[in-house]
Amino acid sequence: MKLIIAVIKPFKLEEVREALTSIGVQGLMVSEVKGYGRQSGHTEIYRGAEYVVNFVPKIKLEMAVADSDVAKIVETLGETAKTGKIGDGKVFVMDVEQALRIRTGETGEEAL
Repeated sequence: MKLIIAVIKPFKLEEVREALTSIGVQGLMVSEVKGYGRQSGHTEIYRGAEYVVNFVPKIKLEMAVADSDVAKIVETLGETAKTGKIGDGKVFVMDVEQALRIRTGETGEEAL
């Protein structure tokens, strides 16, 4: 099992959710987060005054998936979340040692 974490631009959320659902992703956690990468924030103009935005708003998606589904999910995330502009985001894949579905007591991939 793997845990996939994707950080994407907020306006891409619905498009990414639809794409993931269409390839069979059944569970997804979504969080609103702020951060910065290589761009180290950016400047904006509000009512004529320029100011620096150090932390850019993003959406963090988390999903626990079977090993066999990882490649397709990462490919779908890369294609769907991409705008071609700076700040498109990142995808991380990590091992999951154990999972438990509390309601049924199922463990491992059956709990996903």
